[in-house]
Amino acid sequence: MALQRWRRRGSAGQGGVVEEDVEPLDNDAPLDDDEPLEDDVPLAVDDEDDRDAYVAPKEGFLASRRWVPLQLLRAAHAKHAVVTALAMGAAAALAGRPAREAGVVALTVLVGQAILGWHNDIVDKPRDQAHGTPGKPLAEGRLETGTVWYAIVVAALVLVPLSITTGITAGCIYLGAVCVGMLGNVVLRTGVLSWWSWAVSFALLPAYLSYGGWGGQAVGDPPQTSITVLAALLGIGVHFLLSVWGLVADHEDGWTHLPLRLGLRIGATRLLALSSVYTAVVVGLIVVVGVRDGLTR
Repeated sequence: MALQRWRRRGSAGQGGVVEEDVEPLDNDAPLDDDEPLEDDVPLAVDDEDDRDAYVAPKEGFLASRRWVPLQLLRAAHAKHAVVTALAMGAAAALAGRPAREAGVVALTVLVGQAILGWHNDIVDKPRDQAHGTPGKPLAEGRLETGTVWYAIVVAALVLVPLSITTGITAGCIYLGAVCVGMLGNVVLRTGVLSWWSWAVSFALLPAYLSYGGWGGQAVGDPPQTSITVLAALLGIGVHFLLSVWGLVADHEDGWTHLPLRLGLRIGATRLLALSSVYTAVVVGLIVVVGVRDGLTR
């Protein structure tokens, strides 16, 4: 029987393309159910030009690099961290804080969000490995758990002085919000009260802004009650929005949180649309109340 030359991708770490001489598959022969299938299905090419033109699939730029800082950036939930930091910096500026204070607020929140993202990936590592969740360097083995814990400790040492730069009271409030977020990664996360940490941590953010100033001795005023309530409602909306992307894995693991229960009733697409509208309405109300009443009492 004539042999054909086949091409397949090399295993991880080998790179390139491996050529093998194999017998062509007899399409009429029955398949053995007990015989395991290879992950890489060979691609038959009969022409030399076709073989030269074949290019093995490549990973994304960040995913293909093992440089630790890049992988830490991937594990920090960078998009969410940047959006939250920019939103808080903008809120500080709209509240009348000088540019330097708004910048410190944004940087502080960025570091705090990175800590929350790293901690979340450490907690979720077994689940991410079981479900093959993409974009998770810890689960993919590109980062060591100890490395991420080290990053959390270093970031915490940076976060404390950053937080109290705008006042000890304000700094302690924000550090409390970060602690609540980390606690929410492990406590009551899978059931109907999964929203609690989002509501509490977001409710603390107006106080972080209203009590803030410049210098460790800065003391502000308490925030408007309405702003605090709306911030808590915004946190719940963000929780629903972010939960949509993990509903399948959560359902397989037997979780029963509210976003999942609602998603099972109305579908993930409608849940995403409803959550988006809800979040946008709450943001609009925060802007209206903030303009009308201000941030502080």
